[in-house]
Amino acid sequence: MALDRISLTDFRNHAATELEATTQFNLLVGENGAGKTNILEALSLLAPGRGLRRAALADLVRSGGETGFGIGASLRQQQGEAVRLATYTDSPLPARRRVRINGADSSATGLGEWMAVTWLTPAMDGIFTGPAGDRRRYVDRLALALDPAHASHAARYDAALRERNRLLSDLREPESAWLDAVEAQMVQHGAALMQGRATLVDTLAVRLATMPAEPFARPALTYAPGAPAHADGLSQALFDNRRRDRAAQRTLAGPHRDELDVIHAAKRVPAAQSSTGEQKAMLVAMTLAHAALAAEGRASLLLLDEVAAHLDPVRRAALFDQLRTSGAQVWMTGTEMAPFSSIAADAAVWRVDAGGVERL
Repeated sequence: MALDRISLTDFRNHAATELEATTQFNLLVGENGAGKTNILEALSLLAPGRGLRRAALADLVRSGGETGFGIGASLRQQQGEAVRLATYTDSPLPARRRVRINGADSSATGLGEWMAVTWLTPAMDGIFTGPAGDRRRYVDRLALALDPAHASHAARYDAALRERNRLLSDLREPESAWLDAVEAQMVQHGAALMQGRATLVDTLAVRLATMPAEPFARPALTYAPGAPAHADGLSQALFDNRRRDRAAQRTLAGPHRDELDVIHAAKRVPAAQSSTGEQKAMLVAMTLAHAALAAEGRASLLLLDEVAAHLDPVRRAALFDQLRTSGAQVWMTGTEMAPFSSIAADAAVWRVDAGGVERL
């Protein structure tokens, strides 16, 4: 299964872009600022969530666009007719992203039931050294690609967490009944959120263990929950910590304090203390392992922004070899064709320039 007949309307710098006759490898080549990553971002929005840049919807509309943006694609299936997926905004409700599947109104979660989307971008290079919140969002995105319901649990937990923090920071002592109700929501969705994260990390760790240790440094992963990772324990922790949390005016324990611990498996060194090259190699290994897992259940889309050009020839060849057998449809960007010479004959290639595309 693969995406084809892709259309972008008034999205970023693309007024009306069409990409057809796709293959497993799809290359977007052009100068910096031409709009290559914008195409990847559009594809990332054919899944639940805010896309690879986590941008506000208003920022996605092309300057001069009057009615919002539109993204559409046909998902080819091995059997049966293609499924048409679309997401868009319009002027009456510019802050609401709408979804249609085969012309019928649906939800972002509905998109996730058809396709899993994974990406790797230069902005992710600091994932191991940055704040823990970045790693939680990373884990949630990977978990979402395997279980579309994960996004709903994350959103509802975050909403309940904000409400509990509001109650805790109020000048008046919050009533126990209000805290009970909010904490019940946090427990219901927080326990599911932690279970999803734990399952993702365990499954990914097993997959990584089967992959070669070279040329991409193999990471070892551990999920460190920020509270008891089951409903009863989380409920008790929230109740027991009310006085402490009231003094701090925020919730100090829960899945919003989770951490992903990553170490270089061969050297037994934390990823944050590894070299920049080793960190990049571990991130590539995790991305490849996840893409293969995602492809086992649904159509899998892998978006790689400026990845090949930053790898040496040995790692680049290994990347392409693993991508061939990943089961995912792959989209890659670059400023020139040279890094893709070994797969160019098997790839669909577009030249991107100032928001326009030309098939090569």
